[in-house]
Amino acid sequence: MKKDIESSHKDYYEPPPAPLYDPSELKKWSFYRAIIAEFISTLLFLYVTILTVIGYKNQTTGGGDKCGGVGILGIAWAFGGMIFVLVYCTAGISGHINPAVTFGLFLARKVSLVRAVSYMVAQCVGAISGAALVKGFQKAQYNRFGGGANVLADGYSKGTGLAAEIVGTFVLVYTVLSATDNKRRARDSHIPVLAPLPIGFAVFLVHLATIPITGTGINPARSFGPAVMYNREKVWDDQWIFWVGPFIGAAIAAFYHQFILRAAAVRALGSFRSIHHT
Repeated sequence: MKKDIESSHKDYYEPPPAPLYDPSELKKWSFYRAIIAEFISTLLFLYVTILTVIGYKNQTTGGGDKCGGVGILGIAWAFGGMIFVLVYCTAGISGHINPAVTFGLFLARKVSLVRAVSYMVAQCVGAISGAALVKGFQKAQYNRFGGGANVLADGYSKGTGLAAEIVGTFVLVYTVLSATDNKRRARDSHIPVLAPLPIGFAVFLVHLATIPITGTGINPARSFGPAVMYNREKVWDDQWIFWVGPFIGAAIAAFYHQFILRAAAVRALGSFRSIHHT
């Protein structure tokens, strides 16, 4: 039991849990700077990735070379690579770019409720703006090739699609929590520098696995933005999968990381026993 309960003499600084509601945040420039960063990052993310998807479909549809274009591998690299770049650029400011990631960090008490909700709104608005830019530049191709919107592929049940989104988001949020863990950052000095790399690589790998099933959401904003701009019945019929699945996956990842790997429950029990016996 002693090994499971961390000593009070730590070799790293553990920030206190974020408050549920902190009105003082609304008076800080850092709060609004982070919201702007989330908006711009999600806009750029959607712009580049949707263009990649539409470009690939344009090259391979209508008698085109089925082996031409970037392929599924290239699409996965576009999503993972953009996350790597954007997380690297915004690390220390925000760097979420995904409502599911924000939700997982909120459950892990890394961000307050006010900041979490504000981030999610900024991400969704940024996603709509990114999709709007693509549609504005390539309206004909955007409408013809589905606008980069996520839908459940033919031959798969909604349960299968939901499971794919849950597991895929679990992998992503688990990676985010592990890569930004203060204890690991103190023990391994290279972790802060390399943190964006495993996060981007997780996105890449999940896309390889789930593009054939759902087109890969694991990011409600990424699914919502194109759905708003493409606006077709099939897209909206499946939209719930790309919200419910990621939020469930994020919640499971937060619980697993905080209460199993970080043994928060064991530490809480140890503190309770110490107080009880004094």
